[in-house]
Amino acid sequence: MLALLATGLFMAVEIVAGLLSHSLTLLADAGHMLTDTISLALAWAAIRISRRPADARRSYGYDRVQVLAAFVNGFTLIAMSLWIVVEAVLRWFNPVTVLAGPMLLVAVIGLLVNLVAFAILHGGAEENLNMRGALIHVLGDLLGSVAAIAAAAVILWTGWMQVDALLSALVALLILRGAWQLTRQSGHVLLEGAPEGFDASRLEAELPGQVAGVIDVHHIHAWMLSPEKKMLTLHAQVDAEADADRITQEITVYLGREHGIAHVTVQIEKLVCAERHH
Repeated sequence: MLALLATGLFMAVEIVAGLLSHSLTLLADAGHMLTDTISLALAWAAIRISRRPADARRSYGYDRVQVLAAFVNGFTLIAMSLWIVVEAVLRWFNPVTVLAGPMLLVAVIGLLVNLVAFAILHGGAEENLNMRGALIHVLGDLLGSVAAIAAAAVILWTGWMQVDALLSALVALLILRGAWQLTRQSGHVLLEGAPEGFDASRLEAELPGQVAGVIDVHHIHAWMLSPEKKMLTLHAQVDAEADADRITQEITVYLGREHGIAHVTVQIEKLVCAERHH
């Protein structure tokens, strides 16, 4: 919420300054800050909703809301980056006069605002895709402010107006890389992809040797509600005399210790697996 307020207030200042100074870099950054304001609001709302407890209709709860918000934010970042690149190309061939003094002043203030927002968000973005999406938006603003400062300095020193378009395009391409990674990772979670680094065939080979009484494991399915909450189900064929409760507990402990998967469902089979036979 603090990052949202800081970004939203400065966005209004930057729009006015960009229009008055005719700076594409400032206007592009203001446009990006508009998407940031919306995206930070979306991220904040997603965090609030995800805290709701599970109910009859959402038995796993609302954790996926944050992943969905990250996916939407990734798409907005991609769209904004492409728009800035197109505008930069047009400005390159049709340069306009930029008032570098006001542009420099606003860009410096913007850099300070973005540094504050970045510091606020940085701690929570290591594994949380929703927070990472918000952070990439703010990081894009931070780079945009640096580019605006550099462009204003070059224009004041040399009068070369096209540097405004050039630096805008470079920042947009940097943002595009992070946006694509965010969209790809959140899409992977929404498609119930396996956790990063998880290898079902390796688990199938190693688990019988780790838990006494297990003959074979199969039908292994691993997915994520969110990157922090990993899930797994499997079938375990065991000896006829084996203690099913002990085996279930040991498999659960092993998967939590070795693979970081806390929510495990184990189906114990002392006969041939009905699904495999079918």
